Amino acid sequence: MEKNNYTIELKHSSQAINYEYAVQFMQKRVDLILTKCEKELIWFLDHNHIYTQGATSKDNEIIKKINVPILKANRGGKTTYHGPGQRVVYLMIDLNKRKKDIRRFISLIENTIINLLSSYKIESTTFRDRVGVWVIKNQGQTLKKEMKIAAIGLRIKKWVTYHGLSFNIKPELKYYEYIKACGLSNYQNTSLKQLGINVSSETFDKDYLKEFSKNLQNFN
Repeated sequence: MEKNNYTIELKHSSQAINYEYAVQFMQKRVDLILTKCEKELIWFLDHNHIYTQGATSKDNEIIKKINVPILKANRGGKTTYHGPGQRVVYLMIDLNKRKKDIRRFISLIENTIINLLSSYKIESTTFRDRVGVWVIKNQGQTLKKEMKIAAIGLRIKKWVTYHGLSFNIKPELKYYEYIKACGLSNYQNTSLKQLGINVSSETFDKDYLKEFSKNLQNFN
């Protein structure tokens, strides 16, 4: 992928990736990007069942402990779930080459998801006091209450981003019942499958990349 004369490497993992391995990989890659030994990277993957807690997580966000690991994560945000059927996109992007604006970069990630969902005839939005992307209409029908379909959590090192977003294609949504996802207890999560949309990981990767590339081109 080449935008504005910057080449970004793409990585697609078809097998579930261990979360701790992924974090170590990202940390090493960020250091190599900073020393100009490696290219920027967008990594599409799934994780095995795991709950991760970000920098602002609280203990009461775990409602019930089940046989799923709980790990402290070195990203922003609160408690979230990862597992099979959820696509994770890790963005190792050098903002030194672009605009040094973290809030705007997060908005870019959010708008990429909103535009992608629109192509599936799903209307979504963001809220100032709630991180992530929320579905409000599906195929023209307004939901009784907005539902979360994507979570975002980033970390920055010397203006190189890592971590990224998780998007619910077809995970087992019951795993969200045991946590206050992103610190919220009065909202539910949803997925493309629950909304009646059948999309493979490969198709999601392609569709997400198309929208993200377009948005990143204008991020300067």
